Amino acid sequence: MSIVIIGGNERMVCQYEDICKNYGCKVKVFAKENGSLKKKIGAPDLMVLFTNTVSHKMVISAVGEAKRNNIPIARVRSSSATALNILLEEHVSRNKEA
Repeated sequence: MSIVIIGGNERMVCQYEDICKNYGCKVKVFAKENGSLKKKIGAPDLMVLFTNTVSHKMVISAVGEAKRNNIPIARVRSSSATALNILLEEHVSRNKEA
């Protein structure tokens, strides 16, 4: 499963990557907006938006790309490691059942 994380704390990027690897997921993390997301996102299985720590402009760009490419979006208010663990537990287990 491949995941793109939009937002979050810059200091926690390595933790986000480690958490995703523990669930067997490939991950790209964009904590800050560095140019256009169109070419960087790719075709992930899930897009995670940490809504508390991301700019409105970046949310609009990410949601537009997700809609264009039919990528499911999970919006999470908190950008904590626990919130990401809970989200991945739910989504990874759901994908294994399907």
